[in-house]
Amino acid sequence: MRMASDMGLEAIAITDHDTLQGIHDLLNGPIARRPRLLTGVEISTRAPDGFKVGGSLHILGYGVNVGDGPLQAALLELQAARDQRIPRIVKQLNAAGIPVSMDQVMAHAGTGSPGRPHVAQALIRMGLVANVDEAFDRLLSRGRPGYVDKYRVPCDRAIQCIRQAGGVAVLAHPYLVPGGDRDDTLTPLLRALCDLGLTGIEVHYPEHPPEAVALYLEMARRFDLLVTGGTDFHGELTPDIQMGRGRGGMHIPMALFETLIAHVGPQGLITGNPELPGGPPPASDH
Repeated sequence: MRMASDMGLEAIAITDHDTLQGIHDLLNGPIARRPRLLTGVEISTRAPDGFKVGGSLHILGYGVNVGDGPLQAALLELQAARDQRIPRIVKQLNAAGIPVSMDQVMAHAGTGSPGRPHVAQALIRMGLVANVDEAFDRLLSRGRPGYVDKYRVPCDRAIQCIRQAGGVAVLAHPYLVPGGDRDDTLTPLLRALCDLGLTGIEVHYPEHPPEAVALYLEMARRFDLLVTGGTDFHGELTPDIQMGRGRGGMHIPMALFETLIAHVGPQGLITGNPELPGGPPPASDH
Protein backbone atom coordinates (compact mmCIF):
# COMPACT_ATOMS: atom_id res chain seq x y z
CA MET A 1 0.00 0.00 0.00
CA ARG A 2 2.87 2.36 0.73
CA MET A 3 4.28 1.72 -2.74
CA ALA A 4 0.89 2.37 -4.34
CA SER A 5 0.51 5.59 -2.36
CA ASP A 6 4.01 6.76 -3.29
CA MET A 7 3.20 6.15 -6.96
CA GLY A 8 0.06 8.26 -6.70
CA LEU A 9 -2.34 5.45 -7.54
CA GLU A 10 -5.98 6.27 -6.86
CA ALA A 11 -7.13 2.69 -6.28
CA ILE A 12 -5.77 -0.81 -5.82
CA ALA A 13 -7.17 -4.31 -5.45
CA ILE A 14 -5.19 -7.06 -3.77
CA THR A 15 -6.01 -10.49 -5.20
CA ASP A 16 -3.55 -12.97 -3.74
CA HIS A 17 -3.82 -16.58 -4.84
CA ASP A 18 -6.15 -18.63 -2.63
CA THR A 19 -5.74 -16.44 0.46
CA LEU A 20 -7.06 -13.27 2.07
CA GLN A 21 -4.15 -13.05 4.50
CA GLY A 22 -2.71 -9.94 2.85
CA ILE A 23 -6.00 -8.11 3.37
CA HIS A 24 -6.18 -9.26 6.99
CA ASP A 25 -2.62 -8.04 7.58
CA LEU A 26 -3.55 -4.60 6.22
CA LEU A 27 -6.66 -4.43 8.39
CA ASN A 28 -4.50 -4.99 11.47
CA GLY A 29 -2.61 -1.75 10.84
CA PRO A 30 -3.27 1.86 9.87
CA ILE A 31 -4.54 2.39 6.32
CA ALA A 32 -4.08 5.64 4.40
CA ARG A 33 -7.01 7.35 2.68
CA ARG A 34 -5.33 6.94 -0.72
CA PRO A 35 -5.27 4.71 -2.63
CA ARG A 36 -8.72 3.23 -2.15
CA LEU A 37 -8.46 -0.49 -1.42
CA LEU A 38 -10.80 -3.10 -2.85
CA THR A 39 -10.71 -6.52 -1.23
CA GLY A 40 -10.09 -9.48 -3.46
CA VAL A 41 -8.81 -12.99 -4.00
CA GLU A 42 -7.84 -15.19 -6.97
CA ILE A 43 -9.16 -18.73 -6.56
CA SER A 44 -7.74 -21.81 -8.28
CA THR A 45 -10.71 -23.76 -9.61
CA ARG A 46 -11.63 -26.77 -11.72
CA ALA A 47 -13.31 -25.87 -14.99
CA PRO A 48 -17.00 -26.74 -15.48
CA ASP A 49 -17.76 -30.32 -16.49
CA GLY A 50 -16.94 -30.94 -20.12
CA PHE A 51 -14.22 -28.29 -20.36
CA LYS A 52 -10.53 -29.20 -20.30
CA VAL A 53 -8.25 -26.27 -19.53
CA GLY A 54 -5.05 -28.18 -18.73
CA GLY A 55 -4.73 -26.72 -15.25
CA SER A 56 -6.52 -24.23 -13.06
CA LEU A 57 -9.27 -21.90 -14.16
CA HIS A 58 -8.66 -18.79 -12.10
CA ILE A 59 -11.68 -16.92 -10.75
CA LEU A 60 -11.18 -13.48 -9.23
CA GLY A 61 -13.41 -12.41 -6.36
CA TYR A 62 -13.59 -8.63 -5.97
CA GLY A 63 -15.18 -6.82 -3.05
CA VAL A 64 -15.62 -9.85 -0.81
CA ASN A 65 -16.32 -9.80 2.91
CA VAL A 66 -12.99 -11.08 4.23
CA GLY A 67 -14.68 -12.62 7.27
CA ASP A 68 -17.21 -14.68 5.32
CA GLY A 69 -17.33 -18.28 6.59
CA PRO A 70 -17.95 -20.33 3.41
CA LEU A 71 -15.34 -18.38 1.46
CA GLN A 72 -12.79 -18.77 4.24
CA ALA A 73 -13.53 -22.50 4.42
CA ALA A 74 -12.85 -22.94 0.70
CA LEU A 75 -9.63 -20.94 0.93
CA LEU A 76 -8.46 -22.91 3.97
CA GLU A 77 -8.90 -26.12 1.97
CA LEU A 78 -6.77 -24.68 -0.82
CA GLN A 79 -4.12 -23.44 1.60
CA ALA A 80 -3.93 -26.81 3.37
CA ALA A 81 -3.46 -28.56 0.03
CA ARG A 82 -0.88 -25.95 -0.97
CA ASP A 83 1.04 -26.48 2.28
CA GLN A 84 1.16 -30.23 1.58
CA ARG A 85 2.10 -29.73 -2.07
CA ILE A 86 5.31 -27.78 -1.53
CA PRO A 87 7.00 -30.40 0.73
CA ARG A 88 6.17 -32.98 -1.95
CA ILE A 89 7.79 -30.75 -4.58
CA VAL A 90 10.90 -30.37 -2.42
CA LYS A 91 11.03 -34.14 -1.87
CA GLN A 92 10.82 -34.81 -5.62
CA LEU A 93 13.52 -32.24 -6.35
CA ASN A 94 15.74 -33.89 -3.73
CA ALA A 95 15.16 -37.26 -5.39
CA ALA A 96 16.28 -35.69 -8.67
CA GLY A 97 19.54 -34.58 -7.05
CA ILE A 98 18.59 -30.98 -6.29
CA PRO A 99 19.38 -30.28 -2.61
CA VAL A 100 16.82 -27.56 -1.88
CA SER A 101 15.20 -27.61 1.58
CA MET A 102 11.89 -26.44 3.03
CA ASP A 103 13.80 -23.98 5.22
CA GLN A 104 15.21 -22.36 2.09
CA VAL A 105 11.74 -22.16 0.54
CA MET A 106 10.14 -20.72 3.68
CA ALA A 107 12.83 -18.05 3.84
CA HIS A 108 11.13 -16.57 0.78
CA ALA A 109 7.52 -17.36 1.76
CA GLY A 110 7.81 -15.59 5.11
CA THR A 111 4.60 -15.91 7.13
CA GLY A 112 2.49 -16.70 4.06
CA SER A 113 1.67 -20.02 2.45
CA PRO A 114 4.58 -21.33 0.37
CA GLY A 115 4.08 -21.70 -3.36
CA ARG A 116 6.06 -22.70 -6.42
CA PRO A 117 7.36 -19.14 -6.90
CA HIS A 118 9.02 -19.42 -3.49
CA VAL A 119 10.64 -22.69 -4.56
CA ALA A 120 11.85 -20.90 -7.67
CA GLN A 121 13.32 -18.09 -5.57
CA ALA A 122 15.16 -20.63 -3.41
CA LEU A 123 16.60 -22.25 -6.53
CA ILE A 124 17.72 -18.84 -7.80
CA ARG A 125 19.38 -18.08 -4.46
CA MET A 126 21.21 -21.41 -4.69
CA GLY A 127 22.50 -20.47 -8.14
CA LEU A 128 20.80 -23.44 -9.79
CA VAL A 129 18.69 -21.33 -12.16
CA ALA A 130 18.99 -17.77 -13.42
CA ASN A 131 15.38 -16.66 -12.98
CA VAL A 132 11.83 -17.76 -12.22
CA ASP A 133 11.05 -18.65 -15.83
CA GLU A 134 14.01 -21.02 -15.99
CA ALA A 135 13.01 -22.62 -12.69
CA PHE A 136 9.55 -23.40 -14.03
CA ASP A 137 10.71 -24.42 -17.51
CA ARG A 138 13.38 -26.82 -16.25
CA LEU A 139 12.08 -28.06 -12.92
CA LEU A 140 8.62 -26.99 -11.74
CA SER A 141 6.18 -27.13 -14.65
CA ARG A 142 4.09 -30.12 -15.73
CA GLY A 143 6.28 -33.05 -16.78
CA ARG A 144 9.36 -31.72 -14.96
CA PRO A 145 11.07 -33.34 -11.93
CA GLY A 146 9.48 -31.03 -9.37
CA TYR A 147 5.92 -30.94 -10.67
CA VAL A 148 3.09 -31.93 -8.33
CA ASP A 149 -0.48 -31.30 -9.45
CA LYS A 150 -2.53 -28.97 -7.27
CA TYR A 151 -5.90 -29.23 -5.59
CA ARG A 152 -8.64 -27.04 -7.07
CA VAL A 153 -12.13 -26.24 -5.85
CA PRO A 154 -15.00 -26.65 -8.34
CA CYS A 155 -15.61 -23.36 -10.13
CA ASP A 156 -19.31 -23.38 -9.25
CA ARG A 157 -18.42 -23.49 -5.55
CA ALA A 158 -15.86 -20.70 -5.93
CA ILE A 159 -18.33 -18.44 -7.73
CA GLN A 160 -21.04 -19.20 -5.18
CA CYS A 161 -18.69 -18.42 -2.27
CA ILE A 162 -17.63 -15.11 -3.85
CA ARG A 163 -21.23 -14.04 -4.42
CA GLN A 164 -22.32 -15.12 -0.93
CA ALA A 165 -19.47 -12.98 0.45
CA GLY A 166 -20.91 -9.94 -1.34
CA GLY A 167 -18.35 -9.93 -4.13
CA VAL A 168 -18.33 -10.21 -7.89
CA ALA A 169 -16.83 -13.22 -9.68
CA VAL A 170 -14.56 -12.49 -12.65
CA LEU A 171 -12.80 -14.82 -15.09
CA ALA A 172 -9.08 -14.04 -14.76
CA HIS A 173 -6.72 -13.66 -17.76
CA PRO A 174 -8.76 -15.63 -20.32
CA TYR A 175 -5.86 -15.48 -22.79
CA LEU A 176 -3.99 -17.94 -20.57
CA VAL A 177 -6.84 -20.47 -20.84
CA PRO A 178 -6.12 -22.95 -23.66
CA GLY A 179 -8.11 -21.71 -26.64
CA GLY A 180 -8.98 -18.53 -24.76
CA ASP A 181 -8.04 -16.42 -27.76
CA ARG A 182 -10.75 -18.02 -29.92
CA ASP A 183 -14.43 -17.17 -30.05
CA ASP A 184 -15.46 -20.81 -30.57
CA THR A 185 -13.69 -21.89 -27.37
CA LEU A 186 -14.45 -18.92 -25.16
CA THR A 187 -18.15 -18.58 -26.00
CA PRO A 188 -19.28 -21.95 -24.57
CA LEU A 189 -16.98 -21.55 -21.56
CA LEU A 190 -18.36 -18.12 -20.73
CA ARG A 191 -21.92 -19.32 -21.26
CA ALA A 192 -21.33 -22.11 -18.74
CA LEU A 193 -19.65 -19.77 -16.24
CA CYS A 194 -22.39 -17.16 -16.59
CA ASP A 195 -24.97 -19.84 -15.79
CA LEU A 196 -23.01 -20.38 -12.55
CA GLY A 197 -23.06 -16.68 -11.67
CA LEU A 198 -19.98 -15.17 -13.32
CA THR A 199 -20.15 -11.36 -13.23
CA GLY A 200 -17.10 -10.13 -15.15
CA ILE A 201 -14.14 -10.83 -17.40
CA GLU A 202 -10.57 -9.58 -17.02
CA VAL A 203 -10.03 -7.76 -20.31
CA HIS A 204 -6.87 -5.78 -19.52
CA TYR A 205 -3.87 -7.91 -18.53
CA PRO A 206 -0.15 -7.75 -19.40
CA GLU A 207 -0.25 -10.90 -21.56
CA HIS A 208 -3.30 -9.85 -23.58
CA PRO A 209 -2.44 -8.66 -27.11
CA PRO A 210 -4.67 -5.99 -28.71
CA GLU A 211 -6.68 -8.53 -30.71
CA ALA A 212 -7.46 -10.48 -27.52
CA VAL A 213 -8.54 -7.30 -25.73
CA ALA A 214 -10.91 -6.58 -28.62
CA LEU A 215 -12.33 -10.12 -28.40
CA TYR A 216 -12.86 -9.87 -24.64
CA LEU A 217 -14.58 -6.50 -24.93
CA GLU A 218 -16.95 -8.09 -27.43
CA MET A 219 -17.52 -11.04 -25.06
CA ALA A 220 -18.26 -8.63 -22.20
CA ARG A 221 -20.86 -6.91 -24.38
CA ARG A 222 -22.35 -10.20 -25.57
CA PHE A 223 -22.69 -11.72 -22.10
CA ASP A 224 -23.33 -8.46 -20.22
CA LEU A 225 -20.18 -8.86 -18.11
CA LEU A 226 -18.24 -6.27 -16.17
CA VAL A 227 -14.91 -5.31 -17.74
CA THR A 228 -11.97 -5.47 -15.34
CA GLY A 229 -8.20 -5.24 -15.55
CA GLY A 230 -5.15 -6.12 -13.51
CA THR A 231 -1.40 -5.70 -13.83
CA ASP A 232 -0.60 -9.03 -12.12
CA PHE A 233 2.14 -7.27 -10.16
CA HIS A 234 4.01 -9.80 -7.97
CA GLY A 235 6.85 -7.66 -6.66
CA GLU A 236 10.31 -9.07 -7.32
CA LEU A 237 8.78 -12.10 -9.04
CA THR A 238 7.67 -9.85 -11.93
CA PRO A 239 10.49 -7.32 -12.41
CA ASP A 240 9.20 -6.37 -15.86
CA ILE A 241 5.76 -5.39 -14.52
CA GLN A 242 5.17 -2.07 -12.78
CA MET A 243 2.48 -1.71 -10.15
CA GLY A 244 -0.54 0.05 -11.59
CA ARG A 245 0.97 0.26 -15.07
CA GLY A 246 1.85 -3.27 -16.11
CA ARG A 247 4.14 -3.25 -19.09
CA GLY A 248 4.17 -1.92 -22.63
CA GLY A 249 1.99 1.12 -22.06
CA MET A 250 -0.85 -0.84 -20.46
CA HIS A 251 -3.65 1.39 -19.16
CA ILE A 252 -6.56 0.41 -16.92
CA PRO A 253 -9.19 3.19 -16.92
CA MET A 254 -10.28 4.42 -13.49
CA ALA A 255 -13.86 4.20 -14.74
CA LEU A 256 -13.60 0.40 -14.59
CA PHE A 257 -12.85 0.59 -10.86
CA GLU A 258 -15.81 2.91 -10.25
CA THR A 259 -18.12 0.55 -12.12
CA LEU A 260 -16.74 -2.42 -10.21
CA ILE A 261 -17.24 -0.91 -6.76
CA ALA A 262 -20.80 0.02 -7.70
CA HIS A 263 -21.53 -3.71 -7.88
CA VAL A 264 -20.12 -4.67 -4.47
CA GLY A 265 -21.36 -3.91 -1.00
CA PRO A 266 -19.65 -1.62 1.52
CA GLN A 267 -17.75 -4.60 2.92
CA GLY A 268 -15.55 -4.70 -0.16
CA LEU A 269 -14.14 -1.17 -0.19
CA ILE A 270 -11.79 -0.32 2.65
CA THR A 271 -11.52 3.37 3.43
CA GLY A 272 -8.56 4.61 5.40
CA ASN A 273 -7.74 7.37 7.84
CA PRO A 274 -7.55 10.85 6.22
CA GLU A 275 -4.91 11.84 8.78
CA LEU A 276 -2.46 9.26 7.44
CA PRO A 277 -0.21 9.69 4.39
CA GLY A 278 -2.43 9.94 1.35
CA GLY A 279 -4.38 12.76 2.89
CA PRO A 280 -8.07 13.53 2.87
CA PRO A 281 -10.19 12.76 -0.18
CA PRO A 282 -10.12 15.37 -2.92
CA ALA A 283 -13.05 17.75 -3.27
CA SER A 284 -14.38 15.84 -6.27
CA ASP A 285 -15.13 12.86 -4.00
CA HIS A 286 -17.75 14.81 -2.04
